[in-house]
Amino acid sequence: MKSLHRPDLYSWSCFNPARNIDFNGFAWIRPEGNILIDPVALSNHDWNHLESLGGVVWIILTNSDHLRSAKEIASQTYAKIAGPAGEKEYFPILCDRWLIDGEEFVPGLKVIEMQGSKTPGELALLLEEKTLITGDLVRSHKAGTLTMLSDEKLMNREQAVASVRRLAGLEKVEAVLVGDGWSIFRDGSDRLQELVESLG
Repeated sequence: MKSLHRPDLYSWSCFNPARNIDFNGFAWIRPEGNILIDPVALSNHDWNHLESLGGVVWIILTNSDHLRSAKEIASQTYAKIAGPAGEKEYFPILCDRWLIDGEEFVPGLKVIEMQGSKTPGELALLLEEKTLITGDLVRSHKAGTLTMLSDEKLMNREQAVASVRRLAGLEKVEAVLVGDGWSIFRDGSDRLQELVESLG
């Protein structure tokens, strides 16, 4: 796993040839138990690294299209899974907890519910006010810039744009960690504002 902009955050990736981008998983290492977000498959090296950091107690899935390797990792580690309450009725795997807008999953990790994306109630996560972790709606196909999911995949473009505007209103964001593509590690709020302006 790769060290990120703060010592308690790591990422690992799986390249998707069809879309020519990386799919990213994230790990937040904390004394009370580590949390994985949208985890892709772990190599043997990554498994060993994760175990050396204390394993995993929770897996958070931002949406049903980001199940990735969550079920396999949970079955091998006994980690619990949390998912978006907006998909509770038909989420494809069993979750131990359903996350709603505005709640603090654990101290320092706030849940933000996105509307209008390709799944209902997609989640974004705000870590200690400065690191934003996004699922599908906000992504990056080019280093240093953010983009929104293409219109044809959105359930409701107006709601999706409003959701992005909401994220852009988070003034203290330094890093934007995207599930799909290139993460941003500096001036995250500025990059989100640029994204909003590009949407018209």
